[in-house]
Amino acid sequence: MIQAFVANRRVPVTVVKATPNVVTQILKEDKNGYWAVQVSTGERKAKNTSKPLQGHFNKIQNSKVKSRSFPRHIREIRVIGEPEEKVGDTIKVSDVFSVGDTVSVTGTSKGKGFAGVVKRWGFAGGPRTHGQSDRHRAPGSIGQGTSPGRVWKGKRMAGRMGHDTVTVKNLKVVAINEDKNELQLSGPVPGVPKGLLIVRRTSVKKEGKEDVES
Repeated sequence: MIQAFVANRRVPVTVVKATPNVVTQILKEDKNGYWAVQVSTGERKAKNTSKPLQGHFNKIQNSKVKSRSFPRHIREIRVIGEPEEKVGDTIKVSDVFSVGDTVSVTGTSKGKGFAGVVKRWGFAGGPRTHGQSDRHRAPGSIGQGTSPGRVWKGKRMAGRMGHDTVTVKNLKVVAINEDKNELQLSGPVPGVPKGLLIVRRTSVKKEGKEDVES
């Protein structure tokens, strides 16, 4: 993360590596029931890519050299009508976003392991006095007696915390670096460094608004 100045205000900025996406397939409505564009990004070795995926990419690239690498991530983007993109086209960050756009970022949050109710749910814990020597971070009662005679599903208790799909909304595009394929967003994003993120544009910059200062 870095910092930038927007309308004379200092804001935290996250630099996201937005590598170009290559169109690997066009899903047609008459065959699949909807229109969609399949894009891929990243890189991994052929030995770590399944045979069906290798065959899928070989049809696109017209090459069967087993020593080369294949895309690591594949995602499908639904569209309303027939897309203009063709198989093999490259979609860059500047083709989708512009400075001032509002975006939402989806990623996998950091895993925090097995956590108690105080850390996981914000419970207050038990009293520190009157002989309560080991109830400081305990959950307390978790249910009733004869009725219902069990613990309700969804009861907030201790368990594994984090590693969930999280979406952060209303982030602004502060700057775009086409040479480095970088996207600078105002505010933090979920996940760990080098994690996979999905950035969606929710609204376009309105005319008449102040431009972002570098």
